[in-house]
Amino acid sequence: MAQTKAQRSAAAKKAAATRKAKKAEQAAGQTKRAAGRVVKESKAAAGSAGKAAKAAGKAAAKRVGAAETAGGRGAKTARSSATRRSGKK
Repeated sequence: MAQTKAQRSAAAKKAAATRKAKKAEQAAGQTKRAAGRVVKESKAAAGSAGKAAKAAGKAAAKRVGAAETAGGRGAKTARSSATRRSGKK
């Protein structure tokens, strides 16, 4: 069946609107994905910075703990050997 000029025009307008809608959806999807990448990258950067700070804090705590333990061991050793000596007398 032959289409009238009005039907062809309406079909063409509908097709054009569909193409524009698809392009807009694709652009929105790309924008959304790009925004997601930026968010993920910023989260990753923040996470790695947090992990680095945590590791530095742990290392500092271990250094302080090691220094205290070393100082404490020396004192304990001196006292324990003194106690042993006095016990032997």
